[in-house]
Amino acid sequence: MSRIIAVTGATGYIGGRLVPRLLAAGQQVRVLVRNPAKLRDVPWRDDVEAVTGSLEDPDAVRALCDGADVVYYLVHSMGARANGDFGEKERAGATALAQAAAAGGVSRIVYLSGLNPGAKLSRHLKSRSEVGRILLDSGAPTAVLQAGLVIGSGSASFEMVRHLTDVLPVMPAPRWVLNRVQPIAVRDALDYLERAADLPREVNRTLDIGGPDVLTYGEMMRRYALVAGMRAPLILPLPVLTPWLAAQWVNLVTPIPRALAIPLVESLQNDCVVRDADTADFLPPPAGGLTSYERAVELALAKIARGEVETTWAGSTAVDAPSDPLPSDPNWAGSRVFTDSRTQFTTAPPDDLWEVIQGIGGENGWYSFPLAWAVRGWIDKLAGGVGLRRGRRDPRRLQLGDALDWWRVEALEPGRLLRLRAEMRVPGRAWLELSVVPRGGGSLYFQRAVFVPRGLAGRLYWAAVLPFHGVVFKGMAARITAAAAAVKAHRIGV
Repeated sequence: MSRIIAVTGATGYIGGRLVPRLLAAGQQVRVLVRNPAKLRDVPWRDDVEAVTGSLEDPDAVRALCDGADVVYYLVHSMGARANGDFGEKERAGATALAQAAAAGGVSRIVYLSGLNPGAKLSRHLKSRSEVGRILLDSGAPTAVLQAGLVIGSGSASFEMVRHLTDVLPVMPAPRWVLNRVQPIAVRDALDYLERAADLPREVNRTLDIGGPDVLTYGEMMRRYALVAGMRAPLILPLPVLTPWLAAQWVNLVTPIPRALAIPLVESLQNDCVVRDADTADFLPPPAGGLTSYERAVELALAKIARGEVETTWAGSTAVDAPSDPLPSDPNWAGSRVFTDSRTQFTTAPPDDLWEVIQGIGGENGWYSFPLAWAVRGWIDKLAGGVGLRRGRRDPRRLQLGDALDWWRVEALEPGRLLRLRAEMRVPGRAWLELSVVPRGGGSLYFQRAVFVPRGLAGRLYWAAVLPFHGVVFKGMAARITAAAAAVKAHRIGV
């Protein structure tokens, strides 16, 4: 029977995968989003009802819960608010939803939390535990599913294991690499979440979920290497590496930024395994059994190789796009605006030029002075930023809101315009705009870098990088149009 199911966090890593499963099961899905434009390019956009707002908006939360049978609470602070008052904001959001769900007659809340090691909880695990208690006390029957490391294409946990193993043949590591963890395949986590909606009303409790394997973090890396056909790294546990230092190491070696690495590392300070022995009495394992860790890795790598990654950690840790309008003149908002504009003609038709533009970044690179881009990426990493190695969700296609290395897709008009907003650490706001105009049997390529400085530091930053623009941006325009001409030649068999 079709039900109305409300989902918070629908644009996140888990939510973006759960929604299409619910739709495929014939459910009516309602989602809460700050900006509906972020849903524009997702395949299921026309199949859901979108409520505009956030958990900080009581009217929006009431509208989300009104008439809903089930509400999924799939939001958390990891990475988005690693510092500051994230705990207070999470409590406020959970309280607002709890009140709206109880008032709206919601028959089931399902919350995805983290496995609780029982002692020495990190700030983020404490906050998740508190959110769970608020929802359990709401008066609406609640299932708090507590999961450990989620292993799937694009998950932060998987990307941390993958890059640490790929990059380091010898890894000096903190002693927590010997702690036991119980990872779960993303497909199994989604299966548990979907079936939790059907729990009897009297079930109001936490339920630990995990995969069939209990491993140390070091064993996870070694088993990943075996599946990936690599030599297993030599792991040297060192007692001197504090969680903070370990997070810096993860930040530098992997695409995971420091803001997300810190809570991930903090969560590994204790054994993190399933403790509820009776979970199966309420939620039996998925049909066909739980997915082994090796199989989860194999499935994740296969999806990455095929370019079929539906959602990623990078797409769920930033503010919704689009955000600020692009400055269009020097007096925009009373601010000083610096620009670098380039125009280049190519005999390639617009479709071929757009193919190159839409494939920019990730493994394809940025078509100009790779060393300069790499150095800037490392500088950003050292400053705690996202760096240049987030890559892309899909090797060929972009969606509005996608992460693209250190950029975010802010505007996307297929065949015509791509606008990227910088998420690197920079004293100001920056955009890069690439566009196509048909012209005389070929195409005009327009490229514009825009920078709005913040204070004196921003102006000094622009002055410092200005000498490199002639090499980086001029070369970029020339190589993108040359690549488009090569696409044309290949297409017509020249």
